[in-house]
Amino acid sequence: TDIVAERGDEAVAKVMALTNGAGADAVLECVGSELSTETAMNVARPGAIVGRVGLPHTKKSDPNSTFRRNLGVAGGPASVTTYDKDVLLRAVLDGEIHPGKVFTKRFSLDEIDNAYQAMTKREAIKSLVIVQN
Repeated sequence: TDIVAERGDEAVAKVMALTNGAGADAVLECVGSELSTETAMNVARPGAIVGRVGLPHTKKSDPNSTFRRNLGVAGGPASVTTYDKDVLLRAVLDGEIHPGKVFTKRFSLDEIDNAYQAMTKREAIKSLVIVQN
């Protein structure tokens, strides 16, 4: 229901303020970095579920931290290379899927660095890169 642009300790503080110190009932971690994984675990209230998309990009993991707080952690791969791209493209073109809800800024291929920077600076949720022939 709320968007928290902060990261790390600032993100945890913001979520705690939004939830009157309780934490989130459910958290979805989709980045896989050490910071995003740690943040996801820290914003979850005791007894919450943390869903993970893909694998973490970190070797460090403390199973005691989830055990002591009774956190449920589950997830699986986001194997986008196995999706039928023709079906997905047709669904977008037919209006069945609305990628505009995810892509919040558009860039040309020449602006690819700006596209990544916009996401890094939290100016875009996802950058859409338009490739023209």
